[in-house]
Amino acid sequence: MNASRTARDRARAELTREITEEARRQVASEGAQRLSLRAVARELGMVSSALYRYFPSRDDLLTQLIIDAYDGLGEAVEHGDDGIPAADPRGRWTAKCAAARTWAIAHRHEYALIYGTPVPGYQAPEATVGHASRVPVALLGVVKDALDAGLLAEPPARRHALDPELAAQGELAASLVAIDLPPAAAVRAVIAWSQLSGMIGFELFGTFAGSFDPADAFFSEAVARMADLVGLPDGG
Repeated sequence: MNASRTARDRARAELTREITEEARRQVASEGAQRLSLRAVARELGMVSSALYRYFPSRDDLLTQLIIDAYDGLGEAVEHGDDGIPAADPRGRWTAKCAAARTWAIAHRHEYALIYGTPVPGYQAPEATVGHASRVPVALLGVVKDALDAGLLAEPPARRHALDPELAAQGELAASLVAIDLPPAAAVRAVIAWSQLSGMIGFELFGTFAGSFDPADAFFSEAVARMADLVGLPDGG
């Protein structure tokens, strides 16, 4: 690659970063539904036609913001248990859940973009799927590691077997993220993941105001109960 091409690539990457940063500011102040390419261009001192060379439509820019948010959250969760021994799956689970909450609190509007109210008229393309999978892959990976190490507890006693349709859905969910888990374990892990997402949303969007606020102790207790549900052993 010649020097002029490298310089152009750097300039394009820098301008792309400026565009997405301005777009994030607008989403934070105006809401995702009011994101406007013209407004972004105006704030950056660009003509709209120049910005369209980077993002042909509002939805293209919104998709990039969503991908960035998924990747930011995914990276935080993936590395949330760095330094915790593999033999401590509950500790790893707890650390990853805490990392998700910490990132969400620090990036409230970006979290709302991926787990909040859908933007009217916008449909996320297939290109976002892999990025959206990073958090469940990280969490289910802890469960898989515990299973492989013989540390995953058996499901609690039930009066009846897992519903066949639910078992098939659990098997599909595990296959979609390429993690080999028994259907019952996959179902419990997805229940916990959905509870984690909902709980963080409750805290961020004011549902806990006047009750579990601050939510630190509630969050810790809920994460521990989710670990019980999943079947992760208590090393303490």
